[in-house]
Amino acid sequence: MIKKQDFERLLQEAKIPRAMMFFGESHFMIDFHAKKLCECWGAEDDIFTLYHQDYNFSDAKDHISQGSLFGGNNVLLIKSDKKVPKKELDELISYVSKSPSNFLIYCYYGPDYKTSNKSFTSKAGGDSIRFFNPYFNEAKNIIRQEAKSLNLQINDDAITHLLLSQNSNLSLACNELEKLSILQVPIHAKEVDELVYPLAEVKLDQMILDILAKKDFRSNIERLLETGENEIQIITAISNFVTQLFLFHTYIKINGVIDSAAILGYKLPTFIEKDRAALSIKFRLQTYEKMLDHLLKTELLMKSGGNKDTNALLLSALLKFQTLL
Repeated sequence: MIKKQDFERLLQEAKIPRAMMFFGESHFMIDFHAKKLCECWGAEDDIFTLYHQDYNFSDAKDHISQGSLFGGNNVLLIKSDKKVPKKELDELISYVSKSPSNFLIYCYYGPDYKTSNKSFTSKAGGDSIRFFNPYFNEAKNIIRQEAKSLNLQINDDAITHLLLSQNSNLSLACNELEKLSILQVPIHAKEVDELVYPLAEVKLDQMILDILAKKDFRSNIERLLETGENEIQIITAISNFVTQLFLFHTYIKINGVIDSAAILGYKLPTFIEKDRAALSIKFRLQTYEKMLDHLLKTELLMKSGGNKDTNALLLSALLKFQTLL
């Protein structure tokens, strides 16, 4: 199995095996690298793609067993969340080995990849790679690459803000990039705020800020629950947010400076970083202890089972939470 960090090097050296299987937790990364590989093999005219229910062995075999109609490379791209039988994969890979212009990419989106993975061995002339969900900084690098391919100027703060607004969903963030590129102007965090529709997490952050400011939050809670959030997710999100504030508080007390990259592992947009820092120092350490203890007990109570009215429990817990501030 090829390690992800070796993929780019092998791609640049044109040493990627001609039969590849992509699988793993990140469907975006599977598609992103399959596209890269197709571009590397230069087979735009002769990519035969079989999607999910469209796959059948006869069509796949017919394509991979014959040469390119245009005299170039001949690529078979299979995209499926259902396993292709190992026997069929073995035969398709055998056709790849018979001609230097034949290529196979198998994008498998399901969880049970082990049997199929055994077909893509170095002995058979193939290999595989597993894609995990990317770290935040890795996701930012991909956004940079995509922006460059779209000739879109976007600064680092805007990239971070875009990813956070889409819950770090790369597919959604890249879709927004394409829309932003139509403007043909440099993109900053301000443009992202004005033009990109945020997902629930951003709305949730605003509700948490309202709670911490002792404002009425009940209508916001109702809207979040209507959009698919549940009570446990909301409590967990508040706990994570307060924990971040606590980390800001202690880092600033110890070091005397603000550095979200050192605190969180990634750089927040400057205006968010400043807001988090300013909010974090408003609360004493004893208050953080009370807040986190209360949130943890509430979460445990919600998860302990039994026939509870979690909506009422959430509201009463958050009203009590505000009395601790």
